Amino acid sequence: MLPAHRLFWVLILLAAAGAGLLYNIIFAAGASPLAGFTYGLCMGATVLAFDRGLILAGLQARIRRFPAWLYVVAAELAYVLMIMAGNALGGLLVWTFALTNDDLTSATRMTARVLAYALATSGLLVFVIRMRDLIGGEVFVNFMIGRYHKPVAEERVFLFLDVVGSTAFAEAHGDLRAQEYLGAVFATLAEPVRRNGGSVDDYVGDLAIITWPMARGLKDARCVTCLFDVLDRIDADAAAWTARFGTVPRLRAALHGGSVVTAEVGVDRHKIAYFGDAVNVTSRIEALCRPLGVGTLISQDLLDRLPGLPAGVRARSLGAHALRGRGAPLAVATLERGHADTVTELEPRRAAAAR
Repeated sequence: MLPAHRLFWVLILLAAAGAGLLYNIIFAAGASPLAGFTYGLCMGATVLAFDRGLILAGLQARIRRFPAWLYVVAAELAYVLMIMAGNALGGLLVWTFALTNDDLTSATRMTARVLAYALATSGLLVFVIRMRDLIGGEVFVNFMIGRYHKPVAEERVFLFLDVVGSTAFAEAHGDLRAQEYLGAVFATLAEPVRRNGGSVDDYVGDLAIITWPMARGLKDARCVTCLFDVLDRIDADAAAWTARFGTVPRLRAALHGGSVVTAEVGVDRHKIAYFGDAVNVTSRIEALCRPLGVGTLISQDLLDRLPGLPAGVRARSLGAHALRGRGAPLAVATLERGHADTVTELEPRRAAAAR
């Protein structure tokens, strides 16, 4: 399993602290290295907390709604304020623990040189974070370590989530409003996917493709939990969806897993791509939802590999069906909410079959 996402943020903070240490070496010879480390860590932490919406999230949301030219100015001013706050916090800590001979006023004062250096460092770190956000955390790490520079055979779980009725929404409200609608739906996926250890591989029109390495997706049935976490989150915000868009999103979902070849492809634009029957079959299963009249489907192959289903979820078999481009029929099941006494427990079922 690749390093957890939290390791990335630890490294970003250490990079900020290292930049503070480097500042002391270059511009403040004789000053305590620990003081520079503390300043850098505090400034990096405040900038990162603001960028991730941990502090002043409302201000950040308002800034993002500004026109482009005003957004740049407002965002820069906001980062300056965060750097100044971090410098004040760092100065307070440095003065409290006697890491400097300066008085408190001098220790917390922001000089033009410190501000310029901090802005340059913050700009570089925020750029790295933006690149990670753009291509996805797991993909970013894989690019950095060159994991898929040569093709790798592995097993993965795929979850396809299709937004139902997006074409009709676009016809009724226009393409710009439809894009806003889809953007809001896809934004809703982010936290459940992150919490369940998945990675959003791509958005294709109104379809989101989410994936896990097989072991990670099977553990605690994370791939299934993720699906129902997304559905629950949409249901919980139904009133807000109706007020904003006049409708509550409906999703069609397909789950399948198997062997794929994963490789880094492209020349001018690089991408980590998955090749193999598992991806195509997941797409065919998603297309099968409509004729079967269900919102979620999972292949029996993947269902049999799960250690169990999340509490309150049961699987109902829908038999084997022919899929376009595949010779043998594939058995599928739909996942439904069920009472505790109707939840499908796979391990007991396997044990009974073995007997």
